[in-house]
Amino acid sequence: MTARQFATRMNRRQALGLIAVTATGGAFVTPAARAAVGSPFGNASLLMPGAGVCTITPEVTEGPFYFDPELERQDITEGRQGVPLTVRLQAVDNQCRPLVKARVDIWHCDAKGIYSGYPRQGDGRDIDTSGEKFLRGIQHTDEQGIVSFQTIYPGWYRGRTTHIHFKVFPDANTAMTGQLFFPDDLSEHLFTTVAPYTDRPEKRDMFNAQDGIARQAGPMSQAALRETKAAYEALLVVAVKADT
Repeated sequence: MTARQFATRMNRRQALGLIAVTATGGAFVTPAARAAVGSPFGNASLLMPGAGVCTITPEVTEGPFYFDPELERQDITEGRQGVPLTVRLQAVDNQCRPLVKARVDIWHCDAKGIYSGYPRQGDGRDIDTSGEKFLRGIQHTDEQGIVSFQTIYPGWYRGRTTHIHFKVFPDANTAMTGQLFFPDDLSEHLFTTVAPYTDRPEKRDMFNAQDGIARQAGPMSQAALRETKAAYEALLVVAVKADT
């Protein structure tokens, strides 16, 4: 199912309007609003329009499901079904300069909340994906500090709101670990109306405002979303405290 197919269930303006509002009533500031207020980088030109500003991105835990898939690739889906999503990250230093040839890893769960490579998962703790590498990959940034991954909109698992993990390695001795978050209302819409997200009887128990890691990461880790012809696109500028 393409982004355009499922968007027909909603008015286009309604769907994109979900970006800044959570299902529990909390608000994540949109990138445009962040650029206009408060940030010490508010006057800086956005290196990737709509993705954010060069405020240092908060680091958070990598979680229990990280490993190096040893796969440099753009398409990480490996046949996993879900709403198409392009993730574009732009890595910059604390002076807003692109980090060129930096390694970027991303990894996340599938539509049913399952990560590749680990046992004892799922609502019944009976799913084992040991040896698999779906929804994981690495790339190296281009001259603008940008990487782009083709994936699916992540699902959820108990105790966590919807998110994607990432690591940025500016050099061989430095790593920055973060998580990218999504608007709750859009997630809730997809999880309750679109297969395969609807193929599980359990209801998610965590939203952005309740998730301690999401609160620690704050609004600068909230993705900017836009609709393209074939998929949703999640954009984020990752500003790293790299040595100069």
